[in-house]
Amino acid sequence: MEQCAQQVIALCRKLAGFTEEPGHITRTFLSPPMHQVHAELRARMKALGMAVSIDAVGNLRGYYPAKSNMAPRLVIGSHLDTVPRAGAFDGVLGVVIGIALVEALQGRRLSLGLEIVGFSEEEGVRFAFPFIGSRALAGTLDTSVLQRRDTDGRSIADAIHAFGLDSAHLPGAKLAEETVGYLEFHIEQGPVLESLDYPLGIVEHIAGQSRAAIRFTGKAGHAGTTPMDQRHDALAAAAQWIALVEGEAGRIPGLVATVGRLEIEPNASNVIAGSVRASLDVRHAQDRVRHQAVDRLFHIVKQLASDRGLGAEWTEHLDQPAVVMNPGMTKKLSNAVRMAGHPVHSMVSGAGHDAMILAERVPAAMLFLRSPGGISHHPDEAVLATDIAAALTVGLNFIHSIGETL
Repeated sequence: MEQCAQQVIALCRKLAGFTEEPGHITRTFLSPPMHQVHAELRARMKALGMAVSIDAVGNLRGYYPAKSNMAPRLVIGSHLDTVPRAGAFDGVLGVVIGIALVEALQGRRLSLGLEIVGFSEEEGVRFAFPFIGSRALAGTLDTSVLQRRDTDGRSIADAIHAFGLDSAHLPGAKLAEETVGYLEFHIEQGPVLESLDYPLGIVEHIAGQSRAAIRFTGKAGHAGTTPMDQRHDALAAAAQWIALVEGEAGRIPGLVATVGRLEIEPNASNVIAGSVRASLDVRHAQDRVRHQAVDRLFHIVKQLASDRGLGAEWTEHLDQPAVVMNPGMTKKLSNAVRMAGHPVHSMVSGAGHDAMILAERVPAAMLFLRSPGGISHHPDEAVLATDIAAALTVGLNFIHSIGETL
């Protein structure tokens, strides 16, 4: 498995070269480099005897048939898009591991078919709306979403058409009726497994997410001539609010809250900010705790605006419920880890994953691989070959255990 693991790493790094931004790894929903990724993976899938297609939202799908027609199928997948200036393994590793598992079968047919899916979009970068790819498979992608626009004014429907696809075929992207489960391999994107010196972790819960946009509107003015007691500084309000967001998250166990983006107008060093738009990302394994925190942060926005004589707007973009992975699938995955000779460690994922979307439709399970340094969404992102080898062994054990129970 060690040689196979090295090949997995090499392929992930090769795919990292297909990017919108030379010198960096940036690949958003249906951007031109996605054609190159599809071409590379399509060739490898076809060489393994897989039937390959691209669905209406650009998901790459390869099916490795079972011994008999209309057999049950297990879907293995993750995403092919990235955040800006990303690392080489987030998302794409799970797709490449899926292909490697098919290769490890060496042409043997099983009692179930294997469908490997590379989702076209999970990160929500281009359209500020995540999980487009997996929502299409789950049948939960509202067609009204196709009119969302990116910063260039192009809609999701426009992007689909420009990629050579037809959004009218969206219903055909749904999972096959014979699908019995979904399995996702993913780097942890955190430090827990490394701190325990464990190669793998079993995800039992995926935290729910709230995303919102907040805008403080004040009055721009000259930085040298406007007295401090006569200012309506939108940036000062935003800064105060950001500190309170951090404090709110710090006092509640398990809660994380992030303000990762600011848009300041007029954004000049000698002008008081007249308007600030801020992003907000709040996550927790319990939806009740998350919703209560979001409500408090909204109240703080209104109070700060009132105290400073500002206008305030709040727009919620996402309310993704927390998800529990399927207990039966999780037990089989735990047994597969144990059979491979590794410790079984259960985890909560603070990051969102396609598995939380597919879990609405089919039983889902998820396996984390250790992230050296806990680094992700960064060029220094890495994975150990020994951990990939362990994941491949676990994956084969899991596939066979699913087949035996059908």
